[in-house]
Amino acid sequence: MKFGTIGAGTVALAFARKALATGHEVVLSSRRGPESLASKVAQLGHGASAATVEEAANLDYVLLAVPWTNVEDALRRLPAWNGRVLIDATNPFIEYSPKLVLADLGGKGASEVVAGLAPGARVVKAFNSIVTARFNEGPVKNGGRRVIFLSGDHAEPKGFIKELIKSFGFEPIDLGGLVTGGRLQQAGGPLAGLDLTVFGGL
Repeated sequence: MKFGTIGAGTVALAFARKALATGHEVVLSSRRGPESLASKVAQLGHGASAATVEEAANLDYVLLAVPWTNVEDALRRLPAWNGRVLIDATNPFIEYSPKLVLADLGGKGASEVVAGLAPGARVVKAFNSIVTARFNEGPVKNGGRRVIFLSGDHAEPKGFIKELIKSFGFEPIDLGGLVTGGRLQQAGGPLAGLDLTVFGGL
């Protein structure tokens, strides 16, 4: 599979390393253009490349990994999604320092907002609830496998992402639909940031 990324920060690069290690290709993109990503592509190595945001978003599976304050701008004016899959790895932080501050979403879940900004996309919420340092550390902890939550309303892409998470060595736990599951796993939700492990698989 060739994955596109919207964003090329720590979350996108962590995902890219895992995807490349399991035989996939990754096309990074950022608002600064593909030329700005040359050093990151070189560090990632074989299978990595860079493109414009529009080009990366045209792939069948696209990871959204930008700061919450950049989400609307990142998704604006993109080609029609037409059923392509948007993997939402964002969390609704509007400030990081001196403390974390969550956006007021007016009672909506963050992925519901993302879905509204990407009409026609099949949105799967994933890779947002695990702290990036733990994701980079790897799937095994004390003999168990770390959990990655996911949620979404479309069975086919959700099934694919579950198998992808398994191929990375982690244990996927499906929280159901986007409205309920997305709110459970987003920042501020009860499952956000938990370092859970399972033994023997579910």
